[in-house]
Formats: sequence, structure tokens, C-alpha cells
Amino acid sequence: MLDVCREGIREKTQGVSPLSHNGLSMWYHPLYTDGIHPEARFPRDRYVRVMKRLTPLLTTSEGALDVEGLIQIRTPSPITREQLLLAHDAEYVDRFLAGSLSEKEIKRIGLTPWTDDMIQRTLFLMGGALEATEHAVQFGGISANMAGGTHHAHRSFGSGYCVFNDLAVCALHALQNLNVRKVAVLDLDVHQGDGTATALQDTQEALTVSVHCDVNFPFRKSSSDHDLPIPSDSGDMLYLEAVEEALDLCFDHQPDLLLFQAGVDALETDALGKLNVSRLGMKRRNDMVFERARNLNVPVVVFMGGGYAKPLVHTIDAFEDLFTQATRWSVGQATTSNRVQ
Repeated sequence: MLDVCREGIREKTQGVSPLSHNGLSMWYHPLYTDGIHPEARFPRDRYVRVMKRLTPLLTTSEGALDVEGLIQIRTPSPITREQLLLAHDAEYVDRFLAGSLSEKEIKRIGLTPWTDDMIQRTLFLMGGALEATEHAVQFGGISANMAGGTHHAHRSFGSGYCVFNDLAVCALHALQNLNVRKVAVLDLDVHQGDGTATALQDTQEALTVSVHCDVNFPFRKSSSDHDLPIPSDSGDMLYLEAVEEALDLCFDHQPDLLLFQAGVDALETDALGKLNVSRLGMKRRNDMVFERARNLNVPVVVFMGGGYAKPLVHTIDAFEDLFTQATRWSVGQATTSNRVQ
């Protein structure tokens, strides 16, 4: 486990800069797709399809010195029980690991029918988020987990396709074990980050900001530090105005680390979203986040978040945009003058 000194974070390793590392480091495991049953309602193929789109930019960790590889794919280790306990109750964690959740609890989470690999998938997904966070703190810049953003998981139960809350675990890991003083969680998924809000409600050093549709799941909202609900059919202008306000709130907190829940289910083509944001609007959103973080020298961890378009190709397009933009900002090819207008 990393233990980076505060001076190292603030003076040496912080910032969205081409000097931080060579390209975008992104965590991925085949179980992100294969651990979900083919008959599940959740669109499990999105991971492998996004990976295929990004192939021209990829290198593996074994080929990390290959200068042509702009995205370095890293294989996560599974998270430990002790690390899960940072944000979750031991009784819930132990019953999940033992495969003894009730049918009611499993139904609340979704992803059914569950496969024999569901436990391992969850541990690798959480491990990828944790390692991406450690990488961002140690080296600065942008890192990503090509899954997760599991913001509906609460301390003692899962919900809405989320078993454990990777955003909350990573925030608390950074604060307790990486000598990070303050963390901001920026949730731009169409659904409120209700589990993140409750898991971090007693942690003043972790700020939670959620931009979401006001009449969408979860129908019983939690209280984030700052909730910015917007009405259905808002479109690009209202959504991006809310994103700008959310960024102001996040950086007024003066964080050492930004955790970015980058769901693309606000798209106009999304089956579970209602905000009617265009693909161009989503690209503008991404540039706004990465540009502000670079200008203020704050590392960013990207969590994939939701995306359920019909047809799914629109979700794949938006996630390809997200990771391609993160790569451009990582290698210094994106600037204020050439970002999406």
C-alpha cells in the first residue's frame, strides 16, 4: 500500500501535466464484462466494446516503455476485506464475501442472475479503483478505472447495480492512508450519488457534489454536501451550467484529489436518463473537468459511471470520448484553445 508524504503530493507529484506520467494509466480486468451474466439487464458488453474502440491508443503495463502507447492498461489486484471496511459495515462485507446475501439484497443490487464470478468481479473492480487512486496521488495527472462509479452502494447494503462504493472507499483510503488532506467527489451521472453521500456524510475532509436529474432514481434522495438537481429535458445549456457550478464548489474545497464519477447516462439517447444532453455537450463537460483540474494542479481519478443508451453504441461513443479526452489532457495535447467548443 502506498504511503506518500504530503510534501510529495503537493510539491512533486500533483497536477494534470505531461510530466506526471507518459499517457493515461487505466485499470481493466476481463471480469468487468465476463463476471456479469449474459442475460443480465445491465449492458455488460460496454466494457469490452469501449476497450476495442481504444485499441489504437493502448499499451500494456509490460509494454509501458512503448512511446506509441498513450493509454497504459494495468491489471488490478483484488481489494482486501480491510480496505472495504473503510466505507462499509463488516457484517455486510462478510456476508457478501461468503456469498450469503439474501435474495432481497441481491435483487436490490441487480446485475442478476449472478454468476459464480460476481464476488471476484467486485473485488477486482474495487481494486482497480483503489490502485488508480494511489497512482493519481503518487504521480499526479489523470488515472482511470474502466468500470465503477458505484455511487448507489451504502455502508450496509448495495443498490442500483452497485455492491460496494468505490468512490467512498477511495476517498477514505486517500485521506487515511495516502496523506491526502482533502478530497472532492464530483458526481456528474444522471442519478444522484446517494450512497456516496451517506458513506461520507461524517467526513468533513471529503466533499460530495452531485449533479443529477431531479425526477430519476434514486427516488428517495440522500443529502450530499451539495446537490444540484436539474429538471428533465434540460439539455446541454442547463446541464453545463450546473457542471460549472459543481466545479466551483469542488475547488472551493481546495482538494488535493478529485474523484470524478463520469457517467454518460445524461445523454439524450440513454434509456435511464432524462436530461437530453448531446454527445457534444458531454465532451464539453469532460473538458471542463480536466481543464479546471489542470489549471489548479489537482490529480483526477475517473470512474466510469452509468451509460445505458439504446442502441448501446451511443454510450460506447461517449465513453470513447471520455477516455480519449482524458488521454489528450494526460499527454498535454489538450489546451484551452483546442478543447471542444
